[in-house]
Amino acid sequence: MLRIGLTGGIGAGKSTAATRFGELGARVIDHDVLARRVVEPGSGALADIVGEFGDRIVTAGQLDRAALAAIVFTDDHARDKLNEIIHPYVFAAADAADRQARNDGVGVVVHDIPLLVETGRGGHFDMVVCVEAPVGVRLARLKSTRGMTREQALQRIGAQATDVDRALVCDVHLDGAGTTDALRAQVDWFWKEHFPS
Repeated sequence: MLRIGLTGGIGAGKSTAATRFGELGARVIDHDVLARRVVEPGSGALADIVGEFGDRIVTAGQLDRAALAAIVFTDDHARDKLNEIIHPYVFAAADAADRQARNDGVGVVVHDIPLLVETGRGGHFDMVVCVEAPVGVRLARLKSTRGMTREQALQRIGAQATDVDRALVCDVHLDGAGTTDALRAQVDWFWKEHFPS
């Protein structure tokens, strides 16, 4: 089983690449999905987060993501504390999904990890693929597709690793600055190069 770590800055096009990898036959393990799953009501992760940040980040028994984001994207220490709490839970869930893929006889597993560099996970994969796009392109996308203000978008971008940091761990670079079709075509090229039929 070949294990690929897929990463990229917010708004760069990583999700488009992940979707295409899945369409081509890879099993995609989305760490954002896992991060949402591990904080479901009654979970240990949610209890730990409430223990750190208080009831202000819970609404009707569920994690209030907007309230938590307002805290952690304006306070580096708070963000570090959140990551210390949630990452072990996400890693455990990802490892379980990885084992299941191996048991299922899956040939290629793609771990879609926004914070691959920040969490030091680059060395855990056979190959790391990065989707890249200039900050200006990413800002425009975050404003148009996610409704973020420029300040909110810059906070999210600033909270992640730099392009230089990502480049240091990446084996393959995909250009996410263009159209969705252009990025999908690059994933197709990558797939044909590494997994010829």
